[in-house]
Amino acid sequence: MIALLIVAHGNLGDSLIQCAGHVLGKRPEALENLDLSACQDPAEMLVQARQALARMDQGDGVLILTDVYGATPCNTVCKILQGHQIEAVAGVNLPMLLKALTYRDQGMDILLQKAVAGGQAGIFNIQSESACG
Repeated sequence: MIALLIVAHGNLGDSLIQCAGHVLGKRPEALENLDLSACQDPAEMLVQARQALARMDQGDGVLILTDVYGATPCNTVCKILQGHQIEAVAGVNLPMLLKALTYRDQGMDILLQKAVAGGQAGIFNIQSESACG
């Protein structure tokens, strides 16, 4: 199983994990969060991210989900993307996380496709009743 690590601002990652647990009826395994607010220094965040990857990767790899491309969490992730089966996607949202949890036994290539597609497909401009039903 591919492990999932959310690297984001504030408590976004923890909130997404709690929401996923609610939807799925239990907290998913091999899913962790590293939030920027817990690290006062970006160098500390880099160390913690590397430790999380080493702890989480059981041989199938780790997909890192981060919030804003170009922001500190994403920039930190960019520094740790060297390694066996370590990939990352920016723009994490709940639909993306749910897709990632669903497809993480299918291999990294499929997981990346499904996570990105799920994140994009979960975004709607709701303007009428017909969109909600």
